[in-house]
Amino acid sequence: MGILVDENSRILVQGITGREGSFHASACRAYGTNVVAGVTPGRGGQFFEDEVPVFNSVEEAVHQSQANVALIFVPPAFAADAIAESVAAEIPLIVCITEGIPVLDTVRISRYLENKPVRLIGPNCPGLITPGANCKIGIMPGHIHKRGTCGVVSRSGTLTYEAVKQTSDLGLGQSSAVGIGGDPIKGSEHIDILEMFLADPETQSIIMIGEIGGSAEEEAAQFLADEKKKGRWKPTAGFIAGRTAPPGRRMGHAGAIVAGGKGDAESKIAAMKEAGIVVADSPATLGEAVQEAINKG
Repeated sequence: MGILVDENSRILVQGITGREGSFHASACRAYGTNVVAGVTPGRGGQFFEDEVPVFNSVEEAVHQSQANVALIFVPPAFAADAIAESVAAEIPLIVCITEGIPVLDTVRISRYLENKPVRLIGPNCPGLITPGANCKIGIMPGHIHKRGTCGVVSRSGTLTYEAVKQTSDLGLGQSSAVGIGGDPIKGSEHIDILEMFLADPETQSIIMIGEIGGSAEEEAAQFLADEKKKGRWKPTAGFIAGRTAPPGRRMGHAGAIVAGGKGDAESKIAAMKEAGIVVADSPATLGEAVQEAINKG
């Protein structure tokens, strides 16, 4: 059912006693997510909401709870070390919500992750959700999600929610929705998630949302075009945010900057259309775009 997470996922929250961590851990639990442990150094032996044990280290938490997903709400200065701690504890899926991590730290952690059997989502992302499995790992509003067949992957958190609400209203629902984050260096890119959606039997259509900056969307479009030639294709809609951004000016996310003649919206849109993706002109028409893609087959 969906990708990456399901009803068997056991979630450990790093930073569970902090303001953001406690708020969102509580919301995840209210949605039905199986939060089995929290980690805050110096708070070991306490309980979150009188039920979830808090540990001093990830290693201890994994040993006691058998957690297999880490959700990170650690402040930016310590987030890279928090990711590294989860990697060392052999947690296979790590979701880092933290925004504002220094780029050098993300470079360092990216090198550390090389050749490790670990999937990192984020940083600076809303997380991911598989609605039918009652598994919400992040900060997204759970109530707008509906179990269904459209896979959503996006660099933008708020645009993820827009795509989700529209597909829910259309009755398509979502197999899974994944916010990969807007930083220039992150754990998973569009291609990584698209590959999973193509392989997932429940996912029947896809929405891919990108932004100006970098070349990930062009690479993802080429990936889909190549897979289509192999007979692996699912109706896909897309949108690129930042079309009116002045060249050289950062707009919102750290990775949303156009410079050196690369990363502009028009080149991304052209690549997507050439690959056979139906591109929405506005976030308000994402639902219409995916329905058009489905009708085209």
